[in-house]
Amino acid sequence: VFIDACVFYPPLVRTLVVGAAAKGLLTPLWSARVLEEWRRAIAAKQGVEAALGIEERRAVLTAAFPDASVDPDPDLEATLALPDPADTHVLSGAISSGAEVLLTFNLRDFPARVLAGHAIEARHPDGFLWELLSTHEAAMGSVITAALAEFDIPPERGRAALKRARLSRLGKA
Repeated sequence: VFIDACVFYPPLVRTLVVGAAAKGLLTPLWSARVLEEWRRAIAAKQGVEAALGIEERRAVLTAAFPDASVDPDPDLEATLALPDPADTHVLSGAISSGAEVLLTFNLRDFPARVLAGHAIEARHPDGFLWELLSTHEAAMGSVITAALAEFDIPPERGRAALKRARLSRLGKA
């Protein structure tokens, strides 16, 4: 699963995806450029000091998943056409890594007709995580419980927190 930068922020979504990966429910993939986009988004939304904390989280991710980082093929990137040309590096990373899924909130930026030629499916984190919960209830249940606890969210507020993180279907489940 190649993870787009938008999935790393908000933190609850990142924690759920990384938790699912730690349970072996998916193999996470990303590029240095995706992680840099994540850092820039944090800097823009929360300031430079908050972005400095990303380096620590990035080191933890790299240590936990040493094979996750891939180098997209720049020649391939130059041949790709997407609605937002700034996203071609994401698709190039997904193709270069052999990913089957591109996990993103920005489904419109990755048309199925373009991805189909590369045997990649763009998935929204809500449906993807809901599907993992449906097929691996115990493992994902523990991932969700741990993620809510990490952010001091009481279980009775979990559904609302997931909805705020744009994971309403998962929250309902």
